[in-house]
Amino acid sequence: MADLRTLITALDDHQVEFVVLGAVALRLQGSARITEDLDICYGRGRANLERLAAALQPLAPRLRGVPAGVDLPFALDAPTLRAGLNFTLTTTHGDLDLLGEVTGLGAYEVVERFSEWMDVYERQVRVLTLDGLERAKRAAGRLKDIVDLEEILTIRRLRDGRDELS
Repeated sequence: MADLRTLITALDDHQVEFVVLGAVALRLQGSARITEDLDICYGRGRANLERLAAALQPLAPRLRGVPAGVDLPFALDAPTLRAGLNFTLTTTHGDLDLLGEVTGLGAYEVVERFSEWMDVYERQVRVLTLDGLERAKRAAGRLKDIVDLEEILTIRRLRDGRDELS
């Protein structure tokens, strides 16, 4: 299970431009869903890539899914981030997915417009809104996304003060 506090603190301490996505965003919006990783969309500007690399360096990021014993040269630095787009990582504090673009939304600048500031571990962090989550989940269309769409509808009903059973 990811140590969300440590991951978010590292990103915030380095002033990384990012938006919390996926199940963590859904949880912050009111879901009971549990997740084992943190998904973020990150800004692709040069300075932000350098801040992101600096934030993650102490957490020893490595590519997730590479079999043990396989010597795959990988360094998460600004040039690597610039050359890639999406990275699924394992760190000393849990799994972290970095997305340069989000299906159904686009690049960070668009994702940011579908986010709101929330207090997360005593930090002000951008989190994807229910509208943003709905767009992304509809576009992804995986089974777990379809289930999440039902939960988004339930959260909206509860926020509107409507009984979900009526």
